[in-house]
Amino acid sequence: MTSQDNSSKMNETIRLLHERASLRSYDDRAIEPEVMSAILEAGMHAPTGGNLQPYSIIQINKPETLEKLGEMCEQKFIGTAPVNLVFCLDLRRNRRLAEIGVAPYTAQHSFRHFWVAFQDTLIAAQNICTAADALGLGSCYVATILEHIEEICRMCRLPEGVFPIVLLTLGYPKTKPTIRKKFSTDIMVHKETYKDIPDDVLYSAYIEREDNKQLILNEDRLEKIKRVCQRTHGEDYAEKCEEAIKKAGYINPVQNRFGLHYKADEMPQGNLDFLAQLENQGFDWFKEWVPRSD
Repeated sequence: MTSQDNSSKMNETIRLLHERASLRSYDDRAIEPEVMSAILEAGMHAPTGGNLQPYSIIQINKPETLEKLGEMCEQKFIGTAPVNLVFCLDLRRNRRLAEIGVAPYTAQHSFRHFWVAFQDTLIAAQNICTAADALGLGSCYVATILEHIEEICRMCRLPEGVFPIVLLTLGYPKTKPTIRKKFSTDIMVHKETYKDIPDDVLYSAYIEREDNKQLILNEDRLEKIKRVCQRTHGEDYAEKCEEAIKKAGYINPVQNRFGLHYKADEMPQGNLDFLAQLENQGFDWFKEWVPRSD
């Protein structure tokens, strides 16, 4: 193979990565078995710490289950995709291997194992996402399964030691998805050490990225964002935010994102519930581990 061939392949891969966009409009066309197999195999070749491959993928094809997932996550497009993949962190498989091979095993009690396995699971998901793009399909990550962990565990019959991380929808596009703007490397990449971007540069970059989408100001929205500010930072900050909004005459993209969309007062709620759900699935790395006495 010549260097020119290598360059051509590299450029095609780079193009796929640069043009990747979340697909939420799927064609009725089924994914051919050989195509699905090639996509999944790409996931199997993702790098993992110690080559442990601490994840499992639940492939969902049944229309009734797809529709149920869409209703559960309040995103109907999920049910229109021919395939949904639930990526799960899986420490059960290696525990079974340890039992079979008569070896000690404590991964479910170890934050180190959990942290690396979490990364490994998402890397495998991204390999599959890129493979799908390369074969003319599209995909969309759905993180809202986090709000329905117990239901997902029941639906997929996830045993102890297996925990759902993210959902990925797959299918052929009905329409080409819009490529969203991203921060440039000037904002995202730090040379040698972390450096805060100047306020004006950072804010301008965000406004440009979001096409300066200004949300029309009305009393209902103002009251909602004031309530969020009060609950998170107190009355003085709520007044400061209200004053800034009235002075501008609109709700800016940052205020919309963290005050009305990902509401700052709601996002931290349920932390202990999530830990309890982890514990229900057999993970207790957030507790002190006590080795058995001799």
